[in-house]
Order: sequence, then structure tokens, then C-alpha cells
Amino acid sequence: MSITTLLNIKYPIFQGAMAQISHYQLAVAVSEAGGLGIIASGGMTGDQLREEIRELRKLTDKPFAVNVVLMLKNVEELVNVIIEEKVPIVTTGAGTPKFILPALKEAGIKVIPVIASVKHAKKMQELGVDAVIAEGSEAGGHIGSTNTMALLPQITDAVDIPVIGAGGIADGRGLAAAFVLGAQGVQLGTVFLASEECPIAESYKEAVLKANDTDTAVTGRRAGAPVRCIRNEMTDHYIELENKGTSREELEEITIGALSKAVYDGDTKNGSMMCGQIAGMIKEIRPCKEIIETIVSDAQKALKNTEISL
Repeated sequence: MSITTLLNIKYPIFQGAMAQISHYQLAVAVSEAGGLGIIASGGMTGDQLREEIRELRKLTDKPFAVNVVLMLKNVEELVNVIIEEKVPIVTTGAGTPKFILPALKEAGIKVIPVIASVKHAKKMQELGVDAVIAEGSEAGGHIGSTNTMALLPQITDAVDIPVIGAGGIADGRGLAAAFVLGAQGVQLGTVFLASEECPIAESYKEAVLKANDTDTAVTGRRAGAPVRCIRNEMTDHYIELENKGTSREELEEITIGALSKAVYDGDTKNGSMMCGQIAGMIKEIRPCKEIIETIVSDAQKALKNTEISL
């Protein structure tokens, strides 16, 4: 079964679950445009998540998802809200959904974990999830170690469930490439940072538009928790200290509240502007509907009109 049929969406495009960014406003715009809008529950209380879900439903009757970060202390509270509010789809990250899967499946909720290796994709299939999102290291935010082009074909060969490609995709060529590599769809984050409906500070959006192919940096590699952001004074200072062997506790002090500084305060020097390597291709702010329809149209042309012969 195709991912669009499985989830009852028009286009095989997921909106990435970006913490403190992917609220109902963005999710509504993506779902209304035919993709899968996703509310990121990370950092929310159960009551806050319930309000987000209800606000979304006032504006759309299209399918949507809620993302659950499995390492958070209030996971069970969030899952209870998801079940009570009859959310149709859940994506998960930062761990195995094994401990919440039975309750979600019993409630008829489709579960789609984000993974970054073949090993984890196989484990998720064994657990009985509905699909997986294979995220390459080009992505913004928390990342794995293998790039998308290497990761996708290995995972699509290893599992029988639908695979969604993520990381380094922002246009129709990327969607077409994901299809060729065996994916049934894509998840996009960075391109939606530059959408009209994305609720981040304008200076953050402008930083995405100005970024080129080498303007991101990865912090936290030594600690085993790599995060890709647009390079700024904060990331340079963090990496300098990281290379000197500074303790994890001291490094964490640098990043406390850094995402909020970028998202809400527009602090482009000290904020954590999570962003993928594909930012160099993004040059304008557009509505989500235009972003999605252009990507789909260009992918269809790329798949149909290739002039390459072997």
C-alpha cells in the first residue's frame, strides 16, 4: 500500500517535526496543502498539546500527525492526550517506541519512527510500525552519521514497510531522487522554515535564505548527540570548547535556551538555528501550498523528462 493511501494524504510529503517550531499553524498549512502536517510535542505539557490539537482541528479536517520525542519525561502524558484526542498518526524520535506502541496500535493510531540506520529500521519493522522515516545526516537538528543517498537504498532494501526519505531534500529533484532510491515519500524541514506560515522570527528565516552550502555546523559529535545548525558565534564557541575536551555539562550550559533564542527572540548570534545543508537552495519565503505543489510538479517533470541514457 502506498504511503498516500495508508495515511489518506494527497501528496507523499511530510513536514518535519521541528521542536518549538512545528506548531499547529504550520501543520495546518501543510495538511491543507495535501501533505502531512506534524505537530512537534517536544517541550509541551499534556494540556499544551491538547490545545494545539484542538486549534488545528478548528482549521482543518485533513490528516495530521503528532511527533513524540521518546526521551522526554512526560511521554506517557503526551501519549494519553494523543489517544484521547484520537490523533490518526504519530511519528517518534530519539529512542524506540516499543513501550508506547501497544497503546497506540490498540487505539488505531499509525506509528512512524524516525531512524538513521538499517539496524534500527529492521527493529522497527519487527515491532510492527507502519512505516519509517530514514533521516540522513544532511538534515537540520538532531542527526545520525550516514548521508541520505547512502542510507535510503540500504534501508529500502532491508525492510518491506514504506520508507520516507529525509535530509537534504528541498525541491522536486530531491523528491524524484528519493523515489528512485526506493522511498515512497519525503519529509522536509528546512524548506518549511522559509514558509509564510512558519512561526519563527523573521531574522531566523532571513538566515536560512542567506545560508549557502557550507554555512551549517554540527555540534555535539563528541558527546554522541550531534545537532546541525546554521553556523554562528554560539556554534563556533561550542565547537572550539568541544575540541578542547570541555565536559558535556559545561557544553550544555552554552545551549540551554539557545533554540528559544533563535525561534522567539530572533537571536542569530547566540541562538540555535537548526537547519539542514540544503539551505543554500532556498532563496525566498513562500506559502506552504506553493512549496508543496511546486515540489510535486517538478518531481513529476524530473521523472518523466530525464534525458539521461546509458
